Amino acid sequence: MNGSRRANLVLGAVLVLAGAFFLAVQFIPGLEGWFSWPLIIIGVGALFLVLGLLTGVPGLAVPACIIGGIGGLLYWQNITGHWGSWSYAWTLILGFVGAGAIVSDLLSGKGLRSFAGGGWLIVISLVLFAIFGSFFGELGPIGDYWPVLLILVGVLMLFRSFIRRD
Repeated sequence: MNGSRRANLVLGAVLVLAGAFFLAVQFIPGLEGWFSWPLIIIGVGALFLVLGLLTGVPGLAVPACIIGGIGGLLYWQNITGHWGSWSYAWTLILGFVGAGAIVSDLLSGKGLRSFAGGGWLIVISLVLFAIFGSFFGELGPIGDYWPVLLILVGVLMLFRSFIRRD
């Protein structure tokens, strides 16, 4: 079966399942209770990952991780009511890109090399998260030590520049 035909088959099946679920939610009131809108976004991210796996396009793991990660943030904010965290939580999106790059490379068979680029994106994302979170007074005691994070990342980058690559 060629890629286009397989993609149509998978997408058609997903649409039928999604339609059946939403129809069931309309007619069975009990299903609506556990169903919250951020879960739809997480589900779309999972759908991208499944489509990537079934169609042989591992690159779909990157948007899958971005969409799923944002859905996870929205879910947390929805249940806690802490919507002001967007002032610094947006920095995690770069980390979602890094996680997607790692998953994509692993699915492509690149092995441990996949952690190089994606891992750096995750580290940079976490450092930015700590810096912006400390500016807004949200991270407690770590807020005073964010410059140490900059120093550590700088040392890692300097050390990395001295490692010989073949």
